[in-house]
Formats: sequence, structure tokens, C-alpha cells
Amino acid sequence: MQKKVFSIVAASFILFPNIVFSAQTKTNDTVSLAEVTIVSDGSEENEQSYYKTNSTSVTRTDTPLLETAQSVQVLTGQVLDDLNLVTLDNTLDYVSGISRQNNFGGMWDNFSIRGFSGHENSGISLLKNGFADNRGYNAPRDTANIESIEFLKGPSGSLYGNTEPGGTINIVTKQPKFITENSIETMLGSEDFYRVSADVTGPLSESFAYRLNVAAEKKKSFRDYIESERYVIAPSFLWELNDKTYLTYNGEFIRQEAPLDRGIVAINENVEAIDSKTFFGNPNDGNMILENYTHQLKLEHEFSDNWSAKIGLAYKTGAFKGTGSEVKPFVNVTTDSVTLRSRYRDYDSEDISFQADIKNVSNIGNFQNTLLFGVESYRYELDSLMYTLNNSVRIDNIYNNPIYTTLATGRGTLSTNKYEEQKGMAFFAQDELAFSDSWRLLLGLRYDEIDMDSIDYRRNTTTSQNNYALSPRIGITYLINSSWSWYATSGKSFRPNSGVDINGETFDAEEGLSIETGLKFESYDKEIGGTLALYRIDKENVLTGSDPDGTYSVAAGEVRSQGIEFDIGGRLTSNLKLNANYTYTDTEVTKDMGGAVDWWTGTVVNLEGKELSNIPKHSAGVLLMWEDTLANNGSYGIGSNILYVGKRQGNYINSFTLPDYVTVGLTSYWQANENLKFKLNIDNIFDEDYIASSYDRSWVTPGSPRSFTLSMTYKF
Repeated sequence: MQKKVFSIVAASFILFPNIVFSAQTKTNDTVSLAEVTIVSDGSEENEQSYYKTNSTSVTRTDTPLLETAQSVQVLTGQVLDDLNLVTLDNTLDYVSGISRQNNFGGMWDNFSIRGFSGHENSGISLLKNGFADNRGYNAPRDTANIESIEFLKGPSGSLYGNTEPGGTINIVTKQPKFITENSIETMLGSEDFYRVSADVTGPLSESFAYRLNVAAEKKKSFRDYIESERYVIAPSFLWELNDKTYLTYNGEFIRQEAPLDRGIVAINENVEAIDSKTFFGNPNDGNMILENYTHQLKLEHEFSDNWSAKIGLAYKTGAFKGTGSEVKPFVNVTTDSVTLRSRYRDYDSEDISFQADIKNVSNIGNFQNTLLFGVESYRYELDSLMYTLNNSVRIDNIYNNPIYTTLATGRGTLSTNKYEEQKGMAFFAQDELAFSDSWRLLLGLRYDEIDMDSIDYRRNTTTSQNNYALSPRIGITYLINSSWSWYATSGKSFRPNSGVDINGETFDAEEGLSIETGLKFESYDKEIGGTLALYRIDKENVLTGSDPDGTYSVAAGEVRSQGIEFDIGGRLTSNLKLNANYTYTDTEVTKDMGGAVDWWTGTVVNLEGKELSNIPKHSAGVLLMWEDTLANNGSYGIGSNILYVGKRQGNYINSFTLPDYVTVGLTSYWQANENLKFKLNIDNIFDEDYIASSYDRSWVTPGSPRSFTLSMTYKF
């Protein structure tokens, strides 16, 4: 498969002259179809823009963002295209309030929103087309089939239940079209990066359209011994059963093969003492393999101009297998030698969920009322099997030319053998009232019931946990004029806690309360928009660490996050596009009765007054793109992106700091003709050394050095 990927990429560039000639001489056939009306999610709106006027997920009712009492930023497909981004992780710098977290050695996406990062083994709440997409172990998301990414700031518990109070993300995938559009893209870049992808869509009949997105990728890394492969297949279809009823299917298969790479270590808590290329793993371990299959089916029906309904079903499986070696967490390396442990993992998960809602839009006197109510349920199962082999590999001479010596072989001893099951049921209602030309009121309430059962076969123990939660939300918006609005909102969130305390008792769920206010702007021509938000979030029942023996969790914590966020994006002039953001985030543990163990010294550290790890107080990003036309229907664009990330705490006990950094990139394209486009992107053009994130002293993730990507897209 590796040779096939390289051959396809190489052949695409070799055959370029023939492609150009064919594009200029071929006569396109046309197919006449009857007019078809479909339900739109707004993804077609101004495809060349950096700004969207609505979001499919913030209220589930397509309320314009200017009228919505919540901060929402949407990264459009054009931003992703201009930056040549191929993974979700690389989009995070272009929205305020998002910070990178421990990504499990490159195995998954993990980040925080407004300081809150969710469960350390599953990450932040993530949606795909409105369905939960973060339960279990998931390969890093690929942009091959992503239309746009919606960042919903603040609590979304009244609609989506189990979420962090900082916010959630909804990935909107590419949908079938009733117009034939086909394209193939080839990419090559630094570190032997090769990628080929295709996007084909069109009608099979007057009422049935399809789409297929595929991608294959192979690359090395600036890190020693790291090489990865990725494959994506994403089919979808849209079937218009009649002019009021639509059935859509979205599928995705993604497979990633890569070694576990925990990054570098901090020597005496100095993150700059080790070369960023140094691999602290076993070069002979082979790849960890992640596979996910996702199926989503949704039926939509319009009963009348006032009533409509949706029913959806999602099914997802995940598998995570392989051996990875690592320095033990929290170790403070002080010499030129370190010993690793190896772990073999075999995890399998299955997730099935159902959702249904009904919407009514009606007039009550002089008021317009939009009522939404619905139900959701899910069942999630995870089988976890892990073996641990301590002292398996020793690395000597870590400062210069590392030497890897195998000390022990085999899988070691069984350390985890568990079966976990979650079952959830929820009911929600939301009412949006426009009670004048200027005022909008939003009320929402959701009731969740979650049952969690776990069987530990190794210890022969069983635990059960029941969680009940009410998640209200209230928001008000005042439309100052057609371009400006002010909003204020407050809501609650919850997230179940797993594990048991020293008495074998389960924990109450984490609960968050958020208050927020802000200003929104949208130009008269809808080409540019921005949001300025101020917020404060308090969260309680946080698991702050472990008891002094390191055996049981302690739920005695409260944390606070407060800050200011500013985002703006769109077309400033006919030639200039802008995407910019600034964030000030102040996080603090406000209560800690149990303390947390510093695993290196064995002492118990009180976390009260500590900052949350990996959260910079200041961060900012800007992308500017200049575009103009050329002769023969051609065009070009050239721009730059500048990113700033401030100082951050490297772990939860605040024992060391990650330095701030600035990176500068170059983005450009040449549209040779209607069908052919070239793009050149250079990231970190000044080759800045920086640390992207860390988990603790022994798991520090260095940022990527200067790199380039050249791509060619041909439409046919």
C-alpha cells in the first residue's frame, strides 16, 4: 500500500501536462435533471468565505448566529483549504479559547476549551453531525470529508448532555450534491510526506445523490523512528423520498498506523535540555493501530410550514491495538540514561445512539416562537486488555546519540482486564422567542440519566454508578441594529466521574456553571463577522488527584476559568480575507481538600491556587490572504499566518513551565484554470523551537520545525 500511495502521487505530477491539455480540449457532457429541493445546512453559503452566518448545531434550529445567545466560531472549508490542513488538531490555533493537551503519543485528538479538557482518556466533548463522536478510542480526525468545524463556546448541556462547561465541537461532514463535482488532490511535503485524496459527488437519479471522499497518506516525522500511515473512506448519500422527506447516510472508515510517541523528557524540569528529535520509546515496537467505523443515518420530514421532525441513528466501533514503550509518567530524569516500560493494549469499543426531535415555528400574537423538543439514548461498551512489562528497555547517552538496549521481552503481566458499559437516556426541550424586532429569548432544559457498570476481571470486582442531571440554559439577545447584537447567557453542565474513593464509593458527577456576555458583529453584506465574549465558569466535584498512597481518587476539587475572547473572520475587501483571534484565559483551582501526589518525590501537593496545565493566559492567531485574478480565468492568492501561544504550566502541580512561542507560516495558491489549482504552504518558516503541550516531566510534546507542503488539485 505504501508503494501504491507514492506511485499515485508521483504519477499525478508526471501526467500534469496531459491533464492540462485534456481540460482545455474536452467537451463536457451535460445531464438535465428535474428541479430538486433539498434541506440545506448552510454549507453551500459563500463557499469562498471565512465567515458563516449560521451553525447547524448551536440551537439545532438554524437560528442566525447574530441572534444566538452564545459565542460560536465556525472554521469554514475555505480556511481549511487555504491552510492545507489535513487533521483536526492543526485547526485549533485559528479559534480563540482552544489549547492543546496530551494527545496520547499522537494517537488521538485532545484539547481544552476555555481551560477544560474533559476526561484524560477520551478528551473533550466532540460531535459529528450532531452525534457524540468522542466515546472510546478514536484516531485523529482527518479533514478529507470535513465541510466545516463548529466551535460552540460555553455549556451545551441543555442540548447535548454530558459535556464540559468550556464548550464542545461539532464536525460537519461533506454532504452529497445534485451537481456532478469530482476532484483529486495530490500532496507532497517535508519528511517524505505523500498524500492522495479524492472527492466525487453527483446525482444517480432525480432524487438520489451520492458522495465519496477517500484519502491515503504516508509520512515520516522530524522525530526519530516515527513513520505513520493513514487511510480514510467516507461514503454518503442523500435520498429525496418526496418533496417533504429526506434520508441521509454518512459513513466513515479511518485507520491509522503509527508508533506510540510520548515526546521528550524534561531534564530537571528543563524542557529545552533534550534535542526535540530524540525518541523515548522502543524503535522495535512497531505500530499502534487505530481503526474506527462510523455509520450515521438520519430521516427528516416536513409536516407543514410550521412542523418538522428528525430521527437519527448512529453506530460506531473502535479498535486500538499494539505495543508502545514509554518513560513512566511523572519521572524526573536527571542522568544520561533512562529505563522504559512497555505496554501491550487491545481495546475494542461499540457505540450505538439514537436521537429524535420535533420542531414547531409559530406565531403567538406578535411573537415568533420556535419550539424544539426531543429524546436521545445511547449504549457504549468498552473492552480493555493491557499487559505491562516494566524495565523493558534502557536508553543511554540520551543527550547525543541515544543507544537502545532491550532488557526484557514479552508482554509482561496483566495489568488491565475490564469491561465497561454506559447506558444513557435523555429528554430535552428548547424554546426561542422573538418577542420584538430587537429581543430574543432562549430557554433550554435537558434531563439525563446515565448508568455506568464496570467489571474488573483481574480484581474480580464489579461497580455500578447511576447519574442524574438537569442541565438548564437561559440566554437573551438584543439586536442593536442589523449588524450588531449584545447577548448574555448562563447554563449548567455535567460530566460523570469514573473510579471509586478509598471506601469503594463512586463519585458525584462534575458540575459546571457558566455566565457569559458579549457583543457580535456582522457586516451588512454578510461577508465578515466577529464576536467579543467575556465569561466565567465554576466547576465542582473535580477529581483533583489521588490519596497519599496513590491508590484511590479524591473528589474534593473546585476549579474556575474566566477570560476574554475575540474572533473575527471574513472578507475585508474584494482582495483581502482575514481570520483572527485573541484569548485571555485565567484558570485556577479554587478548592482542593485531598491534594495530589507528586509521583517523583512522593509528597502530597495542595493544588489550591494552581493553574490548570497547558492553558496559556494569552494566545492569538491571524491569517491574512490576498487574492487577485489573472489572465485566462486564472487567479492567485498569497498570505501569512502568525500564531502566538503564551507561557503555560507543564503539569497539574505547576512544577515547571512551558515557554511561550511565535510561529509564522506562508500560504499561497495558483488557480491555473477552472479545473487546476496548485498550493504551496510553508509552516514555521523561521524554524522556531517550541513545546506544543505536555502531560508531565516525562511526556513533553515538541512542536514541528519548518516544513512545506505542495499540492495539486484537479477537478473533472
